[in-house]
Amino acid sequence: MNNYAKIIVKGSPISKSNFKLFNLKGRAILPYNSGKYHDRYALYEEEIAYEARAQNPHVVISESVIAVLKVYYKSRKRHPDTNNITKSIFDGIEKSGLIVNDAQVRKLIIEEFYDSENPRFELELFGESSYCIEYSITKREKPNTPLEYSPPSNKKVNLIKKDKNISNEISTLLCGICSKTINKNSCISANNGKTLICKDCFKKLF
Repeated sequence: MNNYAKIIVKGSPISKSNFKLFNLKGRAILPYNSGKYHDRYALYEEEIAYEARAQNPHVVISESVIAVLKVYYKSRKRHPDTNNITKSIFDGIEKSGLIVNDAQVRKLIIEEFYDSENPRFELELFGESSYCIEYSITKREKPNTPLEYSPPSNKKVNLIKKDKNISNEISTLLCGICSKTINKNSCISANNGKTLICKDCFKKLF
């Protein structure tokens, strides 16, 4: 019965949202064959589709599935949001024909790991007619050191200077590519408005 598949795709996983641009009118642009950096998403999706089919020949899962996704990043400091990369992965899996619709994924577990030598993702799909899932969360007897996070570098940088009677807030907008200070009225929005790109960098990309 075709109700199980496993896919391993080497390389650092990427997020679809990181490669979507918005023009000055707010219209989404997802480049495919511009020959520039932003074509990477379309090529990555094609790679996922190829590997999914090559690793699971003659398998087509049409029922609802449980998905277990393990993502291995090259760096702990710089990588896309793990919850955002699922879109690019399942778009590629659907394109491969391994599943008929990414809406089949009714239960999803994502785990984040780090492997500087072999970044990749590993995805297992289990048909719900034959498999079920159980999980539990327990409290540690001895707490670990918290893994703390900082705001993304492409967010507004707020410098707050406080005096006894004065509180001044200075907001600086930075280009998500060159990190130079930019004016909000003269830049291009990308990544659903989370990333701002200066006109000079935009011209270089396209």
